[in-house]
Amino acid sequence: MNTKQEVNTKELGEILLDVAELLMNYGASSNRIRLTVSRISESYGYQSNLLIINTAITIFLNKSDEEIYNSLRRTSPPMVNFRIVSGISRMSWSVAESIWTLDQIRAELKRLKSLPHYNRWLVLSLVSLAGASFCRIFEGNALEMAVAFVATFVGLFVRQELIKHKLMLYVTIYIAAFAASFVAGAAAKFFPQSSMEHAFAASVLFLIPGVPLINSSSDVLDGNILTGLSRGINALIIGFAISLGILTTTLIFN
Repeated sequence: MNTKQEVNTKELGEILLDVAELLMNYGASSNRIRLTVSRISESYGYQSNLLIINTAITIFLNKSDEEIYNSLRRTSPPMVNFRIVSGISRMSWSVAESIWTLDQIRAELKRLKSLPHYNRWLVLSLVSLAGASFCRIFEGNALEMAVAFVATFVGLFVRQELIKHKLMLYVTIYIAAFAASFVAGAAAKFFPQSSMEHAFAASVLFLIPGVPLINSSSDVLDGNILTGLSRGINALIIGFAISLGILTTTLIFN
């Protein structure tokens, strides 16, 4: 049976903010963030309340109905890494079921953040293969599938390079969409016997903001209207950036 231990309130609050920030940054919904943070805080006898918006998280900790800690943390541009999200979720259940010190939680968070990413070239190859597969679903022929593969590969490679230089998210999406669709547009010029319509459509599918759209819908249905709307608007702007990249290529190749 888990016996609640006395901990430093400020240290616990900072750790809970770390947990919430990581979950927010790596693709968790607002409801999952609240449940995970509450599970950890209740293990130490605290009640936690979170105010989550798209760019910041505010936490309020109280014990015996007396507010004793509150703080705000700005979040980074979102990325998707479900290894970290699921790792934090498993950690929260372990904290709830057994006695963990705050140092143990810090060490586990540090370990999760240091987990290696998948090999870059493997990701490029598999995502490009997915693009070619979507092209086949759209009834594209073998040539169009090959073009979709190359276009997706180039677009994702460009996006990864721009992320390294910490360029603005929407500008990154625009340039990546332009690079991918440009390859498909150029192929249509080299192979006039094929319109490359299917390859052109499939080349930018890797940029579609699926996770933000799903989280937006989930947040709205859970009653987190403000967070859901902000995430939805963010996804719409990403969609606009993709469309703008395609439009630029269309204007170049007429």
